[in-house]
Amino acid sequence: MASPSPVRSRERLDRRAKLTVALLFGAWLIDYVDRLVINLALPSIGKEFDLTRTEQGLTVSVFFLAYALCQIPGGMLADRFGAKRVTCWALLIWSVFTAVTGLAGSFAILLVVRFLFGAAEGIFPSASMKAITERTTPGQRMSANGIVQSSNAVGAVLAPLVAAPLIIQFGWRSAFFTVAAVGVFVYAAVQLWLPETVRSAQGPVSVGTAARVVLRSPAMWGFAGMFFGYDIIVWGLNTWVPSYLSEERGIALTSAGALAVIPAGAATAAVVIGGRLADRLQGRQRLVVVPAMVVASIALVLMATASTTPTFVLWMTVAITSSSLSYMPVYAVPLRSLPAELTGVGAGMITFGGQLAGVVAPTAMGALADRAGFGAAFGFLVVGAVLAAVLAVTTPQDTDSFRRALRLPDAPAGDTHPVPTESAALMAPVGSAVPEDPMDPRGTVETESEKA
Repeated sequence: MASPSPVRSRERLDRRAKLTVALLFGAWLIDYVDRLVINLALPSIGKEFDLTRTEQGLTVSVFFLAYALCQIPGGMLADRFGAKRVTCWALLIWSVFTAVTGLAGSFAILLVVRFLFGAAEGIFPSASMKAITERTTPGQRMSANGIVQSSNAVGAVLAPLVAAPLIIQFGWRSAFFTVAAVGVFVYAAVQLWLPETVRSAQGPVSVGTAARVVLRSPAMWGFAGMFFGYDIIVWGLNTWVPSYLSEERGIALTSAGALAVIPAGAATAAVVIGGRLADRLQGRQRLVVVPAMVVASIALVLMATASTTPTFVLWMTVAITSSSLSYMPVYAVPLRSLPAELTGVGAGMITFGGQLAGVVAPTAMGALADRAGFGAAFGFLVVGAVLAAVLAVTTPQDTDSFRRALRLPDAPAGDTHPVPTESAALMAPVGSAVPEDPMDPRGTVETESEKA
C-alpha cells in the first residue's frame, strides 16, 4: 500500500490556474444570483398567480429536480467534450432561460421554464470542478475550489441587494431580465479567456467503462448523501428565509436582503477556510464535517425557536457558517483521488446529491410551513445536519481507502512512479506521469499544470 504523499497546502497557483479560478468565480457568482432571484420574487409571484406556499416551494423544487438530474450527464459531457465547451454552453443557455422566466404568463409556464433553466445550470458544476482539477495539483485543489465556491455566499449577498430594489421599483420580471444580461456578459468573458485544456488525448481505454465503476460505487454515493445533508440546510434557508422575514416578521424585502449580508459574508469565509482545511488534512472529512454539523444542529434548533429577529439572524448566521465549513471537505477525497478523465462524473455524482436536496427542502418546508408554521419548517433542517455527520464518519477518509473502495489501483494522488498498463494509466490520479511506451503512439500523458 502506498502511503499518502505530503501535501503542500501553500503551493501557489500558476497563471493558468489563477485565471481559471477568477473566471469560474464569476461564472459561479452569476449562476448563484440567477437561481436566487426566484426566492426574492416568490412573494410577488405568489400574489400574481395566487399560489400557496406549497406551490411556491414547488417553483423552486422543479428547478432543482432538473438541476439534480443533469449533474451526472453534465459530468459525462465535460469528460467527453471538455470543461470549457460545456461551461460556455451552460452559461449561454441558462441566461436565455433566466430572461424567459420574466416572460412567464402562468404558473404552468413558469414551472416549465424553471425546469429548463435548471437543466441548463445542471451541466455546469461538474465542468467547473473538472477545469480546476486539470489546472491544479492535489495539494492545492480544494483550496482553489474553495475560492471558487465562496462565490456562492457572495452571490447570496448580491442577489437581494440587486434584485430587491428592481422587484420593488419595476416588478419581479425586471430582475430576471437584468441578471440574464449580466449572464451573457460573463459567458463572453469565459469564452474569450478561459484557458483551453492541454491534456493529451486519452488512449483506447474506455472512459465509459471506468465511469460505470464510479457510478456503481457505494462509497461515491456516500459522499453524494453527505452533500445532500449539507444542502438540505443551504437550500432550505435560501428558499424560505426571505419569505419568513417578510411575512412573519414584517420586514421589507430590501431590509431582508440587507440582513442576509451578515450570514452570507461569514459563509464566504467558511467555504474558503474549509477548502484549506481539506487540503491540510488530505481528506479526513469527519474531522471537519462532524463538529461543524453538531454546531449547526444546535444553532438550527435555537433559530427555529427564536423569539426576536436579531436572535433569529444570529443563530442563522451560526448555522450557515458552521455548515459551510463542510462544503469543500465533502468533495476532497474523491477529487484528490479520481483521475482527471473521471472528475467530471465524480463531481457530478456528489453535486447530484446536493441538488436533490434542493428538490426536497423547498417543497417539504413549504408544506410544513402551511400545516405547522415556520418553526417546524426550520426544525426540519436538523435532519440534513445529522445525515451529513453520520456519512462523514462512514465514508472513506483518504485516497488509499477511497481507491480500495472503488477497486482502483492503490496509488496516492500525485504519485509519480511508472504505471505499466493502459488501465492503470487511465486510473492514474491527476498529477501522475505515465512513462512513454515505445509501442504507444500517444507518448507521455501530461497534466495541464505540468505543461503550463
